[in-house]
Parts: sequence; structure tokens; C-alpha cells
Amino acid sequence: MTEEVDEGSPGLTLKTTGKLILRTWPYYRPQLKHVITFLLLNMFMGALLGGATFVGYDLLNNKVFLGKSLQPLQAVILGLDESYVQTGEPGDAGPGAGQAQENSGTESADVFLSDDQRRTVLYRMLVWGAVIGVMLMASLSGVYYYMVWIQQRINQHLRVTMLERAENLSLKFHDQAQTGDAIYRVYQDSATITNVLLELITRPMRMIATMLFLVVVLTFFSPWLGLLILIAVIPVSCMFLFFTPRIQRRSRQARASNSNLTSRIQSVFAAIKVIKANRSEGMVIEQFKLDSQLALDAAFHLRLENILLSTGVIILTVAILLLAEYLMAGWGIAEKATYLGGVVALVGFASWNLGAYQSASSSASEMTRHSRDLVNVWAAAQDLSVGLERAFYLLDQEPEVVEAEQTVGFPTPIRQVSWQETGFAYKTGQPVLKGVNLQAKAGSITAIVGTTGAGKSTLMSLLLRLYDPDSGSILVNDTNIRDLALADLRSNAAIALQQNVLFATTVAENIAYATQNASRADIEAAAAVACANTFVEEMPQGYDTELGERGGKLSTGQRQRLSIARAILRDTPVLILDEPTASLDARTEHEVLENLADWGKHRVVFLITHRLSTIRNADQIAFLEDGRIVEMGSHDELMKLGDGRYRRFVNAEVEGVVTAEGSES
Repeated sequence: MTEEVDEGSPGLTLKTTGKLILRTWPYYRPQLKHVITFLLLNMFMGALLGGATFVGYDLLNNKVFLGKSLQPLQAVILGLDESYVQTGEPGDAGPGAGQAQENSGTESADVFLSDDQRRTVLYRMLVWGAVIGVMLMASLSGVYYYMVWIQQRINQHLRVTMLERAENLSLKFHDQAQTGDAIYRVYQDSATITNVLLELITRPMRMIATMLFLVVVLTFFSPWLGLLILIAVIPVSCMFLFFTPRIQRRSRQARASNSNLTSRIQSVFAAIKVIKANRSEGMVIEQFKLDSQLALDAAFHLRLENILLSTGVIILTVAILLLAEYLMAGWGIAEKATYLGGVVALVGFASWNLGAYQSASSSASEMTRHSRDLVNVWAAAQDLSVGLERAFYLLDQEPEVVEAEQTVGFPTPIRQVSWQETGFAYKTGQPVLKGVNLQAKAGSITAIVGTTGAGKSTLMSLLLRLYDPDSGSILVNDTNIRDLALADLRSNAAIALQQNVLFATTVAENIAYATQNASRADIEAAAAVACANTFVEEMPQGYDTELGERGGKLSTGQRQRLSIARAILRDTPVLILDEPTASLDARTEHEVLENLADWGKHRVVFLITHRLSTIRNADQIAFLEDGRIVEMGSHDELMKLGDGRYRRFVNAEVEGVVTAEGSES
């Protein structure tokens, strides 16, 4: 039931993660123009927001609060004249100007704005801030919607591709795989591809670019600040190297446990009738609690690793921030000259003052916040990488049943179907079929008979190429089915399964399932052959009556007849019926078999059955034992064999029925 998790499995390296990201390219390529547009919009808005914030700090702290004159480009942006750039006389310099002049090495005194000018700058700045804020909020909403739209188109492509691949895999894979795990991979793990652009590319690049920008800004204020950041990078990198494989391992455990939980839920709902009939609700709930608790524990441990890494990085970055604050406060008190402060055209932090301190302190705090966010992004990236690995696992499975490069059309008219020395094994060394030779001609009904596990259903599965034989061949007329296109082969063979799978839709739609453009007359004719018309016409809305989940409103025999009608409606030259009359009463069974004999005059019909009344009506009987057809002939011919296997099988069945009837009486 549960998926095993290898605690010691190797972690994903940057190289393997990079390869996973590159593998997402085919799913992003159809949306390339939208992806590029999205990235450009992000870059533009990031640059606009970063530049506006930095300029706003200077305008508020230096120009409005301290009254410093504007930079020429600032005046142009705010729509102000040159008086805001060159105002006052050298003697008008305020307190501390001389010290700043001395520290900066310039000969001219600082120029200050009047109170009215400072008020005007403030109003203009607020207006620009409001305009830019409204534009950014509207743009962010639009870009977010655009991003979701792109993500859903990409995810839709991947999910469809994964389901197509799952459909094309042979039943060997599905026999070994958990249905719930496949569902989880298609539905949940596939969603990671939509986050690759945002979580593995866009957001990390934006954060790294922002952090590099802040490093440059802080270095402009003082090279010592840049050096402190570089020193902090070393222990932070060591923490990342230590925690990354731990986070990946926890992520695998979390996804595997959630996959197991999905499998548990799927199996419970699939077997709800059996659970209720056996009063197993309590046991099922306990099993579910256990799987649910394992999933919760795995999620908790994953988040614990993230928290430990985040805590370590925060402690280190806060320590660096406190040291930087101490240094910057000292430089501000001493009004020390900044390093390369006047290089930026929009900013005039030539010396350390209140504005310079607040701007540098804000940049350092922003670095700390981005460091914490980078931890979260990095941890999410590890989980996404594991999810991608799981999603691509399904895509990497190669189908065992593949078409020939050059296919031929299905032979018409059909004359016969034959198995020639056919062998097959689900597991190496454990053959199910051994050298089977069988020929079934058009217009005949062939019954495949044998004890449980003899290989009856496997024989028919090979005809549909749900598996490929390990040896020998299967021919339609003289054409090997390996030379036929899979779609062509399966469209010419219909099967009614023993499980009688029905859907929560109308009777007519259930019969017409997998038959496109079927008319109501064709549906009713197929139902008549399967003797389903009698009970359908008695329903409240007849063929338009809605059935419950899995046809729960019908009896087993009624579901069986609808399943037969569905196979008959396909009107194929080959018909396979797996225990077609197991749940029918004797009279209905006789009518169905008579109808099938008349309907199948030019078709090859196979019956997989244990029921003697069904077997007797077959034109030929192939008796399977230990993977071989040991006897072949009609019922009467095989019963004449004194110590024949079929005769013993019939006698055992008859004795079992008599014994059962005697015990009931």
C-alpha cells in the first residue's frame, strides 16, 4: 500500500536541478512569447519600484527634512525650475555644512531650500508617489492574473502529456503501480512545473539582482559595508550546503506520504461496499489515521528543517546588521564623507548625515529581509525540484507495447484469429502462458476454459496488445498484430469486462461509451441483443434514465447486460466477453447466447467463462491448464474423452453444484 522512501537516496545537485529545469522547456516553449513578456514586465516594475523607493528616500530625508537642494534630474522629474537646484548664497549654509564641505573636499557651500520650496517638493513627491503607487498596484494585479493564466496553460499541457503517457504504458506498469500514486503525480507533482518560472527562475533572479543592487548601494556608502556582506556569505553558504540534502529528503518523504494517503483514499472509496458489508469501517479509519498522521509528520519535519535553516540565517544576518548599524551611526555622528556617494545622478548623499544613515540602514535591513526570503525560496525550490523529479518519473517510463514504424491496415474481411507458440510471463521465470496454439474462425464462438490462474484473461489481453507476448505471435488472418496500429487493432476488437464498469450518466450514454455518433436506434438494437431492452424500457425515463455512481441503481445482472450491449454497439469483427453471463438467470443467459450466435455470424467471438451452460453453447472449447491449451473441441467431443481434463473439470463443477444444492435443502 505504502510507497517506500529511501532515506539515503542521493540529493538533487545544482546540476541535476538545472537539468530538470531544462526539461521543462518543451512545456514552456508554446508560451514563450508570454513568458518573455511576463519577465520584461517584472523587470520593468522591479526597476521602477526600486528606483522610485531610493529616490523617494533621498527626497524625503535630505530635501524635505534637511532642506538640501535638488539634483538637476530630480527637479526635472518633479517639474520644478532651476531655483530648486541653485538657491541661496554660500553664507546661507546651515549648521554642519562647513564640516560636510570639509569632509567632502569641495569648496562650495551646501545650498538649502526655503520652507515653501520644501513644502512644494513634498507635495510633488506625494503626487508622484500616489501616481506610481496606483500604477504599480494595477500593474501588479494584471501581471499576477497574466502569470496565473500562463501557469495554467503550461500545467494543462503537462497534465495531458502525463495522462497520455500513463495511458500508453502497458498493464505491467499499472499492475505494479499504485493508482493513488499515479493520481498524485499527475494532479499534484505536475503542478510544480507551473512554479518553475516563478519559484526557480524569476523570483530567485529578482531577489539576487535586488541583493546585488543593495550590495552596490551599500558599497557606495562605504566599502566596509560591502566587506561585511561578503564575510556573511561564507557561513550562510555553509548552512545552505548542510540543510539542502536534508530538506530534499524530507520533501521526498512528504510527497511519498501524501501519495500513500491519496492511494488510501482512492482504495477506500473504490471498495466502500466491501467495507460496509464486512463492517470494516473502524479498521479502515484506523489505517487512514495512520497514513494521515505519517503525512502530517512528514510535512512537519520538512517545515522544521526550513525553520532551522531560516533561523540560522536570520541570527547571522541580524548580527551583521547590528554591526553595520553601529558603524553607520558612528559615521553619521562624525559626518564622514561617503564613498562614491555623488556618482548617482538622482542621489546626493555626499556625506554621512541623517538621510544617508536612514537610506543605508534601510538598504541593510532590506538585505536582511531578502536573506530570510531567499531561504524560503531556496527551500521551496528544493521541494519543487523533488516534485519535478517525481513528475518526470512518470514521463520517463517507456511503453513496452510500441507500434511498428510501418503499420498495415486491419485485415478485412476477418477470417480467423490465431495464436502460434505464444508464451508470456508477468515476471521473469514465472511463465503464465507456454507455447499456446489456438485458432478461432469467423462465425464461431470460442470458449476459453480453465481453472483460476490458468491464463484465460491474459490470453485475451495479448490479443488486444495490452501486453506483448514474450515468444511466438498472434495473427489476424495472416497479419501479425504487431504490424497493426494500436488504435486500429483496438478499434476492431470490443470487450465486455467482468467488472461491468458503468458511469453516473444516462443508460444510453453508458451503452454508447467509446462509440461516437451512435444513433438511438443503434443503441436500442445493441440493448436488444444483450436482452437489456426489457428492463431499460421499464425505467422511468427509459434510455434517458440517469444511473448512480458505477451503476449503483442496477442489479449485477442488469449492469452485466449493459456492459455486453456496450461491446455489441461497437460492431467490431472481434468480440471478447469475460464471464458475460455469470450474473444472469438461466432463461436470460440462453436468450443472450442465442442472440450473440446470430449477431456474430461473421465475427470472431471469445467467451471467458466457468459457467457450464455458457460453455456448452460454444462452437469450440479451448481448455487451459498450467499456461497450455491441453484440449480443444466442442463440449460433446471433449466429454467423450475418458479421462480428459475438460471432462474432469465439468464433473467437478457438476458435483459442486449438486453438493451445494443438497446442503441448501
